[in-house]
Amino acid sequence: MNAQLKTGDLVDGIAVVVGDEIILESDIEEQANYAKQQGATVADKCEFVESIINNKLLIYEAKRDTLIENRSAAIKENAAQKYNQILGQFPDEKTMLAAYKFRTSYEMKNAIEKIDADNYYGQMKFGRITEKADVTPNEVTDFFNTYRYQLPQVNDEVSLSQIVMYPKLTDAHKNEIIARLNKIKQDILAGESFESQARIYSDDPGSAANGGLYTNIAKGKMVKPFEAAALNLQEGELSEPVESEFGYHLIQLVKKSGKMYDARHILLKAEPNADEIATAKKELDSIRTLILDGKLTFKEAAFRFSDDKRTKFNAGIITSEDGSDKMEKLNLPPTISYQIAGQNKGDITEVFQDTQAQDRKVVTIIKIDDVIAAHQLDIATDYDRIKQMALNKKKNEMVEKWVKEKLPNVFISINNRYKDCTFKTDWRKNTDGK
Repeated sequence: MNAQLKTGDLVDGIAVVVGDEIILESDIEEQANYAKQQGATVADKCEFVESIINNKLLIYEAKRDTLIENRSAAIKENAAQKYNQILGQFPDEKTMLAAYKFRTSYEMKNAIEKIDADNYYGQMKFGRITEKADVTPNEVTDFFNTYRYQLPQVNDEVSLSQIVMYPKLTDAHKNEIIARLNKIKQDILAGESFESQARIYSDDPGSAANGGLYTNIAKGKMVKPFEAAALNLQEGELSEPVESEFGYHLIQLVKKSGKMYDARHILLKAEPNADEIATAKKELDSIRTLILDGKLTFKEAAFRFSDDKRTKFNAGIITSEDGSDKMEKLNLPPTISYQIAGQNKGDITEVFQDTQAQDRKVVTIIKIDDVIAAHQLDIATDYDRIKQMALNKKKNEMVEKWVKEKLPNVFISINNRYKDCTFKTDWRKNTDGK
């Protein structure tokens, strides 16, 4: 069918065709709305469309690449979970759909799935094309000398380490939560539906709105206590209350097939009360005193006492999303900014209460490992960062070259409504007969 299409006379609603990948006008609109709502800046329409076309070419080739795993089932499930998590940030579904400019929940779930699938295949192909990319010290120096006056200024930064402790619940408090979960279990056994009880009582934002259901769970995906309990059940059977790092679960195995299973659960979070938080603060304060007195290094204390798995094995060092241990002061969470204000290199904050993912209450101390004042990027002090920029430029050039080589062999057609766009890549040349 594609071979009969000519540039500009596409079916109404179709913006672009790349190989057998179709981009609808509504896709462009949805992706722009979703990106804006998620806090991304959306360039002008022509730039945005070009970025989508570029990605679509990567996606088209990725789906034909036998070394790239097809992850459509997992992406579909993750889209449903992401939808429920976004929903948890709004008072109701109607408000959320209005904010994201979708008419129905089906439309929005479908858009999330499409965007996530495109991102996955695009990133995988980008990775395959650039996997051998590397830069030599000379190339880094050349890059710096060429672009030194265009490189961004570094804002005020800090390097921080932390020790995080989860307040422990007293036995009486644990028994109270278990008793509540057992009461819910009895009500289900007496005829209440698991789904309705999950919607009413479950503290899991990723599944409560969905009646507690997770589908196509691969083995190893859930925390160990959850998985062990779920896979020990017969289909339809209910577990005893199961303790995990998230709280206490009541689990029902829905079905098991091969290495995948479906399960419902009701989670009651183990929320520490004021007394339990005070006890944890006291314990962490005594650890802080040992560090200040030189009886324990911060690294040893993090390894022995911290409950934060991401940092405890790494001397407590907090890293940013790109893996760097330097973080811009402006981007720090407000609680941490407040706690380190006025502190100097080597100082350790007082013990303070904080909240981690999924509203988990924790007590924390932070050590200020370094304070870096705002400065212009310089090869002597910022070599690793400049190297990463040079490598990213090289990777993008490799992909641009790859795109140009692929262009003559892939059918690409762009609707006439974009005829006034000036694209960086001349997408039209291989379909206009130029």
